[in-house]
Amino acid sequence: MKLAMIGFGQAGGKIVDKFLEYDQRTGSEIVRAAVAVNTAKADLMGLEHIPQDQRVLIGQSRVKGHGVGADNELGAEVAEEDIGEVQGAIDGIPVHEVDAFLIVAGLGGGTGSGGAPVLAKHLKRIYTEPVYGLGILPGSDEGGIYTLNAARSFQTLVNEVDNLLVFDNDAWRQTGESVQSGYDEINEEIVKRFGILFGAGEVREGQEVAESVVDSSEIINTLSGGGVSTVGYARESVERKQESGGLLSRFTGSDESIEDQLDSANTTNRITSLVRKAALGRLTLPCEIDGTERALLVMAGPSAYLNRKGIERGRKWLEEQTGSMEVRGGDYPLNSSDFVASAILLSGVTNVPRIKELQQVAIEAQDNINEIREESESNLQNLVEDDEDELESLF
Repeated sequence: MKLAMIGFGQAGGKIVDKFLEYDQRTGSEIVRAAVAVNTAKADLMGLEHIPQDQRVLIGQSRVKGHGVGADNELGAEVAEEDIGEVQGAIDGIPVHEVDAFLIVAGLGGGTGSGGAPVLAKHLKRIYTEPVYGLGILPGSDEGGIYTLNAARSFQTLVNEVDNLLVFDNDAWRQTGESVQSGYDEINEEIVKRFGILFGAGEVREGQEVAESVVDSSEIINTLSGGGVSTVGYARESVERKQESGGLLSRFTGSDESIEDQLDSANTTNRITSLVRKAALGRLTLPCEIDGTERALLVMAGPSAYLNRKGIERGRKWLEEQTGSMEVRGGDYPLNSSDFVASAILLSGVTNVPRIKELQQVAIEAQDNINEIREESESNLQNLVEDDEDELESLF
């Protein structure tokens, strides 16, 4: 699937930059064009792979290149005012060559949280291609203002995009990690999962064609209907035996030739196991998969370790678990890879406790902020007024 990616804000720009690095490393050719938009000049300068002429600094008349300070209302205002500058960068994208737009943003900050919904609304008004969002939820330990920003942005963005793919930092941060290493690993996890998903169906020169192709229309149909999506992922290593030039997998534990190793029953069972691990393991947005409206299964790896029967069995298992009749599936041959992976897109999920928790914490934070403001105004008034009311103000 060919995407025009727009990273809005610090987190969004870093993730799109990471996608470009992934493209260069794997040759997956997912990103047809990339743009980074920010109110902070330093964040744009820190990017490594997005071209300089595709980095857009907005809000200079308001914040002078120093960011909006986690104020997502200001972030939205700035995006509205400078949408023409963003459009100028998008005009350089060969839109006729892309299957969809993907706006990537951290929902807890100010620029991406406020600006992403503005940009989504703008793009949907102009283009016929689908506009998807990839929203990153802040961890619960990041503070009330970031939770409030995320809840408000989530509520707005989900109504402006054709589908909102969500990654929850709270489910992925490791205890004791530094902030920088934690986010670096999280960004790698994001790109790894969505890279497999969006890379399926993009046939490059010299690459084997899939037995059951997952092309862009399969992904678009799975994401159609809007709502919220999450992605599951599981993989197992495939080891190379140098002396024979063949592949030995942990799937078999045998030193026989690859043809003898990979009997159909064993391969089928292993695929089914990976599908279960992907769906029931750690999702990008933890949720109950029962009630999922649509799903897509992609099995990636050397073609010798993939078979139609295993994928079909995995697809039927997903149908049973989700209760959906719209479950698509296929393979993504990666014959140079040293792993077999299962990536599952669950679209239209509704049983998501994390979102309800986020909203409740945000409501409490909003009430606290209002109380503090009222108390602050009262305290200031008491401080500056003289008891006898003898002083007169200048104005």
